[in-house]
Amino acid sequence: MIEKIAQILCELISNESISANSNLDIIDYIERLLASSGVSARRIPSSDGRKASLLATIGPTDRPALVLSAHTDVVPVDGQAWTVPLVAGVIRDQCVFGRGATDMKGFLAVVLASVP
Repeated sequence: MIEKIAQILCELISNESISANSNLDIIDYIERLLASSGVSARRIPSSDGRKASLLATIGPTDRPALVLSAHTDVVPVDGQAWTVPLVAGVIRDQCVFGRGATDMKGFLAVVLASVP
């Protein structure tokens, strides 16, 4: 399971998804990953169509449920001195490094790896 989480996390990190730009590429990736486990998701577009959210439901819809919510964007890093590539998950000492690794792409990776 750890390897699957790391793989998904590296794929999420490899998608820039800077907050000022569109997040549709990462939304496409998440939709495909969910669909590969038989989960459909409803895309909720922004008013200008440049961004979207996803609403995926797993399990019965007729009883109380747990909601897991996350964002897919990262903030700009202008002027920051990174020692690893920003948009490539780098695994070092059993840790994954890259933009969004802990906020929120790490959470998304754990959730997405748990779907199957």
